[in-house]
Amino acid sequence: MAAIHRTTMTPTKLELLTGWLPKQAWYAGDAATPELVRAGGFRLDDPAGAVGIEFMILVDASGERPVAYLAPMAYRGAPLEGVPDEALIGTSEHGVLGTRWIYDGVHDPVVMAQLGALLRGEAVPQHQSISDTPDPTVTVRGTGPADGLAVQVNRALRPTEAAQRSPAVLVAGWSWPDGTAVRGVLAAAAPN
Repeated sequence: MAAIHRTTMTPTKLELLTGWLPKQAWYAGDAATPELVRAGGFRLDDPAGAVGIEFMILVDASGERPVAYLAPMAYRGAPLEGVPDEALIGTSEHGVLGTRWIYDGVHDPVVMAQLGALLRGEAVPQHQSISDTPDPTVTVRGTGPADGLAVQVNRALRPTEAAQRSPAVLVAGWSWPDGTAVRGVLAAAAPN
């Protein structure tokens, strides 16, 4: 099980994401500098214990209406080979572990393998900020991805749990800036 360290990261994850998010094609805001707040999320464990895996839900409050985003992230102790340059969100100095290379999780094979395992019921979502604590609010409906199916990550989130045409969907919650709690589909098994 992954240990959550109570320490500093410089720059912080939110600082890195504030610079990275507006450069993404799926960014729905119009602000060059979004006003990001952490709104929810969870973690998964890497069976090998080498990669930190976090699914952070962020809300950008810079526009007329807030927009929620999912940022799956991989925390590594060394650069990840074979991924595009834009997969790197940035590097940060962790107070306990040293330099961390933080990658967009959709480009990290360990993150995507564990997300697939979660959708198949073979992994347990963990609380975002408490070590060794399952998060029962993160749920999977159905089972998948099986052979011939891939995992699709929803980046801009909508507050709906409406069933998708998918053998399995991942549902979790977040809070809007006014404190309203909502739930939505974060990922789903999809045809290749």
